[in-house]
Amino acid sequence: MKLRPIDDRIVIEVQSAKEKIVGGIIIPATAEEKEQIGVVIAVGTDEELQKILKAGDKILFNSFRSKEANIEGKAYTFISREDVLAVVE
Repeated sequence: MKLRPIDDRIVIEVQSAKEKIVGGIIIPATAEEKEQIGVVIAVGTDEELQKILKAGDKILFNSFRSKEANIEGKAYTFISREDVLAVVE
């Protein structure tokens, strides 16, 4: 299935969180804040946004207003342009 967001929406796949060991204590990924780095899967129809982002770009984003969806067994996150903080190079 191909996702095609509209307007200034962006579809991303959030990179999986990993467990961390701090001082001998294992902190599971579920106990931490959500990862805020994702890979762009699709960019909406906004022409200016398409000049800035493309599929495959890694971005830092604000996760508080994101919408998550599970489509055909894969987890995707939908965000607006204003939620993108930076492109990670």
